[in-house]
Amino acid sequence: MDSSSTTVGMKEEEEKPHVLVVDDSLIDRKIMEKLFTNSACKVTTAESGQKALELLGQGEDKHTHMNKGPKINLVVTDYCMPGMTGYDLLRKVKESSDIKEIPVIVVSSENVPTRIEKCLEEGAQEFILKPLKQSDVKKLRCHMQFRRSIKGRLCIGA
Repeated sequence: MDSSSTTVGMKEEEEKPHVLVVDDSLIDRKIMEKLFTNSACKVTTAESGQKALELLGQGEDKHTHMNKGPKINLVVTDYCMPGMTGYDLLRKVKESSDIKEIPVIVVSSENVPTRIEKCLEEGAQEFILKPLKQSDVKKLRCHMQFRRSIKGRLCIGA
């Protein structure tokens, strides 16, 4: 029964869902970061698919399992990026035994039905057209995986 407020504060920070936002556009990254922060999420951003894989512990230099990176509950990636596209990132996440359970949301400013279908078939939880809105982010909270969830997802404020 001896718990200090700092321990409680740290625990609350730990329990915040952690979202990885991947977009080559700084403006779009900042907008999505603000939307998720407003929804009580911890946010890490990456400017490319390769950087995102590194943050997920799947980069080129994944020699050691100790460097797994932060626990991510949700990946939100732009579809159109130079180098590795959002679709490529989605495929790499879903092919990895270490991180395939992390939900991936693909966002795009282009409404291309074949692209949307391809992403959903490959395992994306959602395909959302930009610009992302606060109401979209609230809906996405149901896809976030939590450490303590028992088989499935935990929906908060949905």
